[in-house]
Amino acid sequence: MRLLLIRHGQTPSNVSGALDTARPGAPLTRLGHAQAQAIPSALAGEEVDGVYASPLVRTQLTATPLAQALGLGVRVTEGLEEIAAGGFEMRTDEESVRAYIETVAAWAEGDVRRVMPGGADGREFFERYDAAIRAIAAAHRPDATVAAVSHGAAIRLWASTRGANVDTLEAVQRRLMNTGLAALEGDPDRGWELVRWQSEPLGGLDLQDLVAHDVTGEPEDEATDEAR
Repeated sequence: MRLLLIRHGQTPSNVSGALDTARPGAPLTRLGHAQAQAIPSALAGEEVDGVYASPLVRTQLTATPLAQALGLGVRVTEGLEEIAAGGFEMRTDEESVRAYIETVAAWAEGDVRRVMPGGADGREFFERYDAAIRAIAAAHRPDATVAAVSHGAAIRLWASTRGANVDTLEAVQRRLMNTGLAALEGDPDRGWELVRWQSEPLGGLDLQDLVAHDVTGEPEDEATDEAR
């Protein structure tokens, strides 16, 4: 299977640097809608058989243009949601952002028993994300290509950890802008290989926002430096 994990388009919380992970979540900004509209053309060379999104509003809004272009529906899938911020929900201060990112980094390094303050531990994240990907894979033939719109920290951690050819520390070192892409090939039983990482928006750099405080999509040092 070819799995295209796409980060959602920009939201107001991405602009302000808020750790916005709870349901239903923020909608898209005007730029976020433009980023979503650019996805179908950017993926014109991919034979996408299914379009999935997390239960949060922003991923479904991002997935809709691609699904409509393909004549498909958006399949909302539990488990694809963002790494929950727990007690840091909607916080923008440096201390909270640093603690959130350090917890994600610890999970990447194998300390999955570490708990996000006020939230879950790494085992719970991997169990629910793995289950979501397994359910998606089970719904398609082995050589299918599927697109799943998910979230910045979740994609960075899962793709970097499950990609057998990737150093797990890259989970917090790689940038993933809104509508950036991680493409993996494989299956839940044999494992996955990361074959493409596109940091910038699928529609190109004209759709980036250089002044947003996008803490769940930026490398660790930049995210904490920009936190307010």
